[in-house]
Amino acid sequence: MADQQEEEDLRMALRMSMQNSPPEPKRSKPREAANLATTTPEESRRLQRELMAAAAEKRMLATGKSVPASGSPLKSDSGGDIGTKEMEIKAKEVKLGNELSEKEAYLLFFMVFGNGVSKDILAQWSNQGIRFSPDPETSMILVQHEGGPCGVLAAIQAFVLKHLLFCPDDLVKAAQSTPQNSTPRRLSKNQYVASNNFAAFTENAKARALVKSMGEILFLCGNNKRAVIATLSSIGDGVEESEDSLTDVIIAQALEGLSIESASDLHKVLRVETYTTPASAYKRLEAIIPVFQSRMGALLFLISALLSRGLDCVQADRDDPSLPLVTAPFGHASQEIVNLLLCGQAVPNVFDGRMDLGGGMFLKGVSTNVEVGFLTLLESLNFCKVGQNLKCPKWPIWVVGSESHYTVLFALDTAVQDENELEARDSQIRKAFDAQDQSGGGGFISVEGFHQVLRETNIRLPSEKLDSLCGSGFIVWSEFWQVILDLDKSLGGLKDSTGQMGQKIFDLYHFNGIAKSDLNGSQFSSGGETPMQRPRLTKLRVSVPPRWTPEEFMADVAVLPSGSAGAQPSGKDTEVAKPEPSQHAPLVDCIRTRWPRAVCNWVGDPPSIV
Repeated sequence: MADQQEEEDLRMALRMSMQNSPPEPKRSKPREAANLATTTPEESRRLQRELMAAAAEKRMLATGKSVPASGSPLKSDSGGDIGTKEMEIKAKEVKLGNELSEKEAYLLFFMVFGNGVSKDILAQWSNQGIRFSPDPETSMILVQHEGGPCGVLAAIQAFVLKHLLFCPDDLVKAAQSTPQNSTPRRLSKNQYVASNNFAAFTENAKARALVKSMGEILFLCGNNKRAVIATLSSIGDGVEESEDSLTDVIIAQALEGLSIESASDLHKVLRVETYTTPASAYKRLEAIIPVFQSRMGALLFLISALLSRGLDCVQADRDDPSLPLVTAPFGHASQEIVNLLLCGQAVPNVFDGRMDLGGGMFLKGVSTNVEVGFLTLLESLNFCKVGQNLKCPKWPIWVVGSESHYTVLFALDTAVQDENELEARDSQIRKAFDAQDQSGGGGFISVEGFHQVLRETNIRLPSEKLDSLCGSGFIVWSEFWQVILDLDKSLGGLKDSTGQMGQKIFDLYHFNGIAKSDLNGSQFSSGGETPMQRPRLTKLRVSVPPRWTPEEFMADVAVLPSGSAGAQPSGKDTEVAKPEPSQHAPLVDCIRTRWPRAVCNWVGDPPSIV
């Protein structure tokens, strides 16, 4: 009888920990019984002071300023003592052993969740694995069960798509043997793209892509020097040494009764290991991938990314290190978390570079090109401006942010980002203008900065136009842009008598990992009455007129049948099709921040970004 009870308890623990039941819809509101896991006010203030002090020291070192230490001022680079302080700061980072110290665990917990975090938020982050959807048609989507960790899942999903669509093993080998003067971007086409059959990816291919993606992100966070992998001390090497049939049992036993409600809990269960080569990190990730697929997976990966970056470096990246990385009241991943996973730095803003506020103060944005990018609904609402680094990534894949959720948008061909001659000129002018814009994307610059833009872009304005633009003492982008549209190409403008040069037509795909009711055709359950709960995949047909197309030409923009990206109607052989009515959803507003005035169409339910 006892054996039967033990077996039943084991089965129950396995079901709870591995989450094999159909996912529940995302909760947009916290549970009413939001009990709080708190530390004392004194402990909270002490931890906050330590975090902010470490971040301040890191900033001062980066700017070459002296920092008081042990009663003595730190000398400048020429003084010779700064190396000692660097060693002290490095010593404050995570030890490269198997355990975090109690202090490090408290700093990590406070950095992620802050003081007074609700048990509801902790439960959300402790019950989300990194697992692919079991549904055949959406089997390459990482499915989300809980609200909150979507920022982590969406970033991993974007890198998984990169490896599945553009970097499978055979194409990597082909790229390595390709002459240097060739263009590897053209290797993006493969059998999966040609068939549009996402279900064709094998479980093995998806698993390899997931391991590669996780390893790539961790090394990106570790400045390509290290990857720290966080796992559970209760599991040890049991998963790595066990047979596949026993792995789930071992993990279920380890997770039975385990909860993270305080820094003390984190200290008790966490185990960390540091790897300095991608090969060793990939091997370890592959061995313990079931741990990341378990209900603790998303939280363990976030911790791994933070430790790979280094806690001091994370705080130095941020504009306000006193705020938690997981935001209240709903436990969403902050922009700092998403930026950390996309570009390797936990900066809070999405513009390029940094914004100087004067007096030695500045706001930090994204300073490097990225593999996969980011778009946000907030830009369409004029709350922020995404810079070119995130808006134009190496691969046509973007994490899409809304007010409360993160999803993924992608194309199957890199040609959607190719620019023709006039588009390249447009981008050149915009980039030069933005470089002089110190308003945080407000769209105006000084007269001095405007003359610098004209010199850099070789624009020759007639004197009356120049006087008109400079008359108010500052130049507004919208007014400058209208002048450029009316300025002949020979003078550096973009005047186009046809209004149709550079039109693009292509397909985009949108993934929403949160399980929702799907009402399209065969997507009903076998009973035919209740819609299936599963992630959403939507195909969008996009027609993009040139950004300089006058409004009177917009009525003639047609969404044509499927063809190659960048296809344009030309000459007498093309019969102008009757335009399809443009469909609208919030995702379209996001797309238009990347391709202004894009016309989008889809079949079935509108794509959802919430």
